[in-house]
Amino acid sequence: MSERMNLGKVAPDGYRILFELERYLHANLDSRLLNLVKLRASMVNGCGYCVDQHGTDLLKAGEDVRRVLGVSAWREFPFDERDRVVLALTDEVTRIAEHGVSDEVWNGARAHFSEKELADLILAIGAINLWNRIGVSTDLQPAL
Repeated sequence: MSERMNLGKVAPDGYRILFELERYLHANLDSRLLNLVKLRASMVNGCGYCVDQHGTDLLKAGEDVRRVLGVSAWREFPFDERDRVVLALTDEVTRIAEHGVSDEVWNGARAHFSEKELADLILAIGAINLWNRIGVSTDLQPAL
């Protein structure tokens, strides 16, 4: 299959703004946590391009392959509490139309992150959800 549209060429100003948000997120969040967020949301949204990209990013940064694969079944995998909170928040924000964000998940996140870190995590989850929607709708494929 070929990509339906190159959004960066069709709407370069909008695309550039998304990359500015990415630069902000990379400057303000731990890269491992950011890539966990990106990988998990991409798995939930079924964006193969983004799953490939962010799984590869985690592996290149030294993450164990079992932990990368474990993101798909994080509830049954031995992640530490901080990772579990981030993954739970990612799931609920990504699936926000189903049940919103529960007090349990929100309070768990607040227990592990400052207000600024939590704000940045929400921005990161929102951003990857937009990237996933771009990737899926334009049929963006990983370069294998």
